[in-house]
Amino acid sequence: MKPAKHQFTILKQICHLIPAYLVPKLARKHGVDLKARSFSPWSHVVALLHTQLSHALSLNDVCDTLRNHEAQLGTVRKATPPSRNGFSHANRTRNADMAEDLFWSVLSHIQKTHPKFGIGHRYSGLPRRFKRTIYAMDSTTIQLVMNCLSWAKHRRRKAAAKCHLQLNLQTFLPTVALVKAANSHDSTEAKELCANLRDGEIVVFDKAYIDFPHLHTLDKRGVFWVTRSKSNIRYSLVNQRPVQGPILSDSIIEFEIEKSKEAYPKKLRLVEAEVDQDGETKKMSFLTNNLDWAPSSICDLYRSRWGVEVFFKQIKQTLQLADFLGHNENAVRWQIWTALLVYLLLRFLSYISEWRGPFSRLFTIVRGVLFQRLDLIKLINFCGTARGDIRMVSRPCQSFLPGFEGFG
Repeated sequence: MKPAKHQFTILKQICHLIPAYLVPKLARKHGVDLKARSFSPWSHVVALLHTQLSHALSLNDVCDTLRNHEAQLGTVRKATPPSRNGFSHANRTRNADMAEDLFWSVLSHIQKTHPKFGIGHRYSGLPRRFKRTIYAMDSTTIQLVMNCLSWAKHRRRKAAAKCHLQLNLQTFLPTVALVKAANSHDSTEAKELCANLRDGEIVVFDKAYIDFPHLHTLDKRGVFWVTRSKSNIRYSLVNQRPVQGPILSDSIIEFEIEKSKEAYPKKLRLVEAEVDQDGETKKMSFLTNNLDWAPSSICDLYRSRWGVEVFFKQIKQTLQLADFLGHNENAVRWQIWTALLVYLLLRFLSYISEWRGPFSRLFTIVRGVLFQRLDLIKLINFCGTARGDIRMVSRPCQSFLPGFEGFG
């Protein structure tokens, strides 16, 4: 049994998930169409999508592959293969804000046409007893080449870009993303990352995002937050609650130092617990503005923050967001936002095909057949139902055993 044939290639079926009007509209909005002659904005987007879907390693890798499949590429809304210099120039000079706008526009389009998209995602680390929307917030550093990337100086001998992300753990989809050089502290981006949060929602983040004036603003907006406590905070004990099991202490505190108290004048909750981490039991302290939750719920909420690390792993390892085609800031931003767009399109494919396997396997299924004329949904369903083990069925009437006559 083989997957069903289709009149279009896999790459074309993926690219056609993007509405036809969207790229020309955004190209006009960001002035990209004014810099495009033979290499159109749509061809640029398709080339970048192919880069991430195929794990391309260089400009030559992308350009040679697309040139070899020029006929199939032309059926993708008349996309054309780029020259090496043309592709490099487009990544370097065309406004990367278009790539960012394209990601959010495609996400908005999918959510409007398929309101249930993402809702059925079952992240195993999410505490089920919470009915509120839970967001995880974190950043990932993408190492770059120092001698080529002066714009992204991170440390003395290193260069890096950083992606700050707010992830909805119920849908496992990004809600806010910032792509910047890695030379700024995470706490300076906290205000912009949390601007969309509403009354009653929960946000979980690491202690790198702690900024007490900002946390007080979140509290006044009715947003609940959970984070790791810094070891050097000075506080006075207001109330001590009884604890049991792995919970070591559950305290209501307020800051002692006048400057900290001025930044956050209200009472806080400090929970200390023994947490299993990589097979070892470690003591951790958690800080929150919610004074009513069970201490175990606070620990579980912080543990759910690991979901954003899983997301970054899918982007950086599965989609191989490590080999960049350009060295300047604009080219890096084009590629990071395209990788996020590829993630979104693959997640949408998993939704409409009711895929139940891991994201990494879905990617490998698609990656190997980009220019094959196969029905994409049926291909995913075929691979999703196939099993590695062969089941042998006993049929004695068809057996041949030496020394015995065949069964009549």
